[in-house]
Amino acid sequence: MKILILGAGAVGGYWGARLHQAGIDVTFLLREKRAEKVKAEGLVIKSPSKGDATVPVKVVTKGSEGGPYDVVIVACKAYDLDSAMDSIAPAVGANTTIVPMLN
Repeated sequence: MKILILGAGAVGGYWGARLHQAGIDVTFLLREKRAEKVKAEGLVIKSPSKGDATVPVKVVTKGSEGGPYDVVIVACKAYDLDSAMDSIAPAVGANTTIVPMLN
């Protein structure tokens, strides 16, 4: 299963990192500046109950890279939803499931 996550903040970053740790093929769709930081440093999770971790993950800056995906998780701020839909459109195939996790 291939998962694309738009956003690597608290919601998308946490879920994506944990899915990656579970062996799922996860890719993050990020803006250039955030993509550079995540490529260099990985995603850092701070969790007293589940354990801290730094997770190296795959990153793309265009929805057309690596798709289509089986699942696309949209984890952006609600006010970014319109541009998020435009960004993920090239990553969506005939059988893609889109999961909104807006915050």
